[in-house]
Formats: sequence, C-alpha cells, structure tokens
Amino acid sequence: MSGLIVVGADGSATATAAVAWAADDALRMRVPLRVVTVVHPQPYDALRFAAPVLPDALAEAEILAEAEATVRSRQPDVEVTIQLIEGNPVAVLRDQAKGATEIVLGSRGLGGHAGTGLGSVSIQVAGRGHCPVVVMRPEQNVPHREIVVGIDDSEASDAALGYGFEQARLRGSRLRVIHAWQLPVHASGISYDMNEVHAARTQVVVDRLAPWRKRYPEVANVEDVRCADPVEALADASAHCDLIVVGSHGRGAIRSRLLGSVSRGVLHDARCAVAVVRA
Repeated sequence: MSGLIVVGADGSATATAAVAWAADDALRMRVPLRVVTVVHPQPYDALRFAAPVLPDALAEAEILAEAEATVRSRQPDVEVTIQLIEGNPVAVLRDQAKGATEIVLGSRGLGGHAGTGLGSVSIQVAGRGHCPVVVMRPEQNVPHREIVVGIDDSEASDAALGYGFEQARLRGSRLRVIHAWQLPVHASGISYDMNEVHAARTQVVVDRLAPWRKRYPEVANVEDVRCADPVEALADASAHCDLIVVGSHGRGAIRSRLLGSVSRGVLHDARCAVAVVRA
C-alpha cells in the first residue's frame, strides 16, 4: 500500500492517543508515519482559529520529540519523521492530507473552551480532508475487536464500507454494518407495514454489502438494520466497538465540502475513535 499516515501532535491527551493509534495503523498498513505540530504565526489569533495553545513547560520541539519517542517505543519497525510547520492549523493539516493514506487527530487540542466535546480544528479537517480522517478520544483500555460502519442507501456509503472492511481485515476484527432509518417526517397518519419496510431496508444493506463481501471473504460481518435515529444508533454502538466509520455526508446532503448532520453528530457523541471517509 502506498502513501503515508499523518498525525497531529500538540501535547494534549487526545493527541497522544492519536499518535499511538497512528503508529499501530502505520505498522498494520506498512506505510511511513509523519508527526506534525502546527504553530500559528499569530498566537493572539489562536482562539479565533482554535489553534493549539502550547504551555510554557512544553516547547514545540519537545512535543515532537515526545511523539517520536512514543512511536519508536510502541512500534519500532515504523518509519517515522517529524515536522514543525507554521500556519493555520486547518489549512496545514488539510494540505498534509493530500496524498496521505489517512490523517489522525485528537478530538480536541490544548486550545479552545473547556467543556466542549470536539475541537473546531478536528471537525473542520474531518469535513474537508482529502483522505480518511480519524478523530481520537482518549485511548481506550479494553479492545472490543469490532468495527462499526454506518451506511445509508446512497453511493457515498461505498467509501466508508471500503475503509471499514480494510480496517477489519488488518485488525482481525468483526465488522458491524449499521443502517438506521426513520419514517419520513410527513408520514404522520400514513399506515406502514413495518415488517415490509424493515425487509426492504435490509435488502438495501445486503445489496450494498455484496461486492465487499466478495472482496473480503475473510472478514466476519453482520448486518444491523434498525428503525432509529442514525446518530443515536451509532453513538450507542460506539460504547462496544473500537472504531466508528461514517461518510462525510450521505443521502440528501447539499453538495459541499462540509460534514453532514449524521457524521457531525457522531463525531460529537461517539465514545470511541471515529473515521470520516469522503466519497
């Protein structure tokens, strides 16, 4: 597999978890790893751009050195380089994603406001990245050996499925494919045969999975079709899996480079790592 993995490091707990995740993925994918620390050229604008605010006790060089040491101690066979770049964090990380296999970020850095669940840098890169973007929570101690992919009935789901099947293959994990659906808002007063609707939705998932099952016969997988809010269904599943995979936007989303409502909601509510994969 060609390419490389890029991981953002800023000294925060979630960035440290991101470095560990990226090191493991680099070994599995047999690609080099680049650790990047971004310094905004105008520190006083840091909050406006949600750039990491570096504490006095931990200089930029020390952050990179510690991240490199983490990689070398965790996965000594991984080729790792470090890079300090000045610029707007979102723009720099998006540029770093060009040609990369994936980019891994912490869910929030050292800047921003306490109490918020997701940093604006992470969510902007996830919505506009040129490759799969993995957003980390603090490292999980108990592996579940299951990966979850959330899909709808659009072509955009294929990219998420491809990434999910490959991750499951590399990890030797089971893949759970969740298709959560709701009746149309305007369906009030209309009678539906719920068994019939569920069967039709299940067939959509079976058809969508068919080519990937042929391509990855070694990956154990299960269909999980339910009448539920997609964000709630995926957030609930995140308590029992190692990774949630979603498309950057699915059916009905406007043609833009921003996140759809489901992927944004999952990034905010998930309790495990989330991979956002653009079509």
